[in-house]
Amino acid sequence: MPISHNRTNIDGVMVSTDHFIGGERVPSDDTFEVRSPLDWNRKLADMSRGNADIAERAVSASVTGFRVWSRLKPQERNDLLFRLADLIDARADDIALVECLDMAMLLESLKLRLIPRGALNFRNYAQLVAEHQERSWSSRGTQNRIIRDPAGPAVVITPWNAPFMLSTWKLAPALAAGNAVILKPAEWAPLSASLLADLVDEAGFPQGAFNVVQGFGGEVGAALVSDPRVRRISFTGSPETARLIGVAAARNIVPFTAELGGKGPLVVFADADIDAAAKKAAAQFEDSGQVCLAGTRLLVESSVRDRFMERFVHHTQAHVCGDSRDPATTLSAAIHPEHLARVEDFVERARENGDRIVFGGRRVFDSKLWYEPTLVEPKSNDSEIVQKEIFGPVLTLQTFGTEQQAIKLANSTQYGLSGIIYTRDTARAQRMGRAVRAGTVWVNTFLVRDLSAPFGGYGISGIGREGGDYSLDFHSDLKTLQILDGSVFGPA
Repeated sequence: MPISHNRTNIDGVMVSTDHFIGGERVPSDDTFEVRSPLDWNRKLADMSRGNADIAERAVSASVTGFRVWSRLKPQERNDLLFRLADLIDARADDIALVECLDMAMLLESLKLRLIPRGALNFRNYAQLVAEHQERSWSSRGTQNRIIRDPAGPAVVITPWNAPFMLSTWKLAPALAAGNAVILKPAEWAPLSASLLADLVDEAGFPQGAFNVVQGFGGEVGAALVSDPRVRRISFTGSPETARLIGVAAARNIVPFTAELGGKGPLVVFADADIDAAAKKAAAQFEDSGQVCLAGTRLLVESSVRDRFMERFVHHTQAHVCGDSRDPATTLSAAIHPEHLARVEDFVERARENGDRIVFGGRRVFDSKLWYEPTLVEPKSNDSEIVQKEIFGPVLTLQTFGTEQQAIKLANSTQYGLSGIIYTRDTARAQRMGRAVRAGTVWVNTFLVRDLSAPFGGYGISGIGREGGDYSLDFHSDLKTLQILDGSVFGPA
């Protein structure tokens, strides 16, 4: 691969600022700035800015790459996926540092959890492909077999929160299924995707099997998802953007998955371990609340409200706002001034609406991007602060008297990505787990994920499911092969 001269030094880690298309670094005439949330005065890079021409070039490269990648034997593709996972592990500290400076997630969390999970995603899907058994059965005098064929070039559009891990979560099944991929990372945090491209190249993937295009959704993302040669689209982001992508996908009859955020309930019953529930509730402020799965609506049984609040305030006060590279820090900065302003506007409108700000509601440092852990008691369940995703360190508190009231409150928004329930009652855990309308419901825990389980949301939290065989099926064209009994000879 030609060596690009357009690289930036991120605390000793060299990162290309150009697109990665067809195995080459491709610059653009236009660029966009990337700054660090930890110090907004620090510009990290001027990244090449994609447009319709860059999108066309990337799709053409992926079409060529697909012809090679899809024709490799599954074991040949798996060998490359395992090789890529090993390279991620070897560069985990570098990737974690770059991502920490790029989007402010805690460095320790990135090193210990998020970047290793990226490597695990590739290993997991390679293993799933290796273990896959084609379904076969006899019916009406015929032998039937279900075959997965690679679908074609796929466009993957990822968000700015945990961008490396969430990119690999989507890329791994697409590549394992035999598809070529174009990754469009979020413009607020694109640097770790560029590092991933270097590792793909080092691993020896065929040219065009994996491509990275940087830039803004309206300029390059729209061109990518509108190209009729693209055969799969996977997106994580806002419902507003998903509607636009969905229109483009429908126009070309392209399967489309979308994970679109949440407004998860965290339900605490009187019989729960109240301290454990309060500690987990306080943990929802971590990563500056920029977690789609977070339980942001605290629903607490009335009889234990005061006891819960005493422990919740205690655990919340243990949070430390600071530099994400400092192990003592537990609460990171917001990603961008625009996003922090959005969070502030939500809280200000809540004040104006008559909702009670129990604590918080201000920036921690006057001119920086940290925001206090904030709790709001809404005057009504219809309050905007309850009904809309804030994506910041802002939780709401409501109480209930009966299990049916808890279910009604839990299911009272348009979202349905996740839910958290705290109870010691086994029967109640089963009832509530079935009653809460969400793609994932945890009982007495949070963020424990089995990678073979489906992931996605109800309502406006998304379309389709990712994870395990669900992702592999989405990224495949499924064929039924039906052969008349006795009409062919030899092994199947």
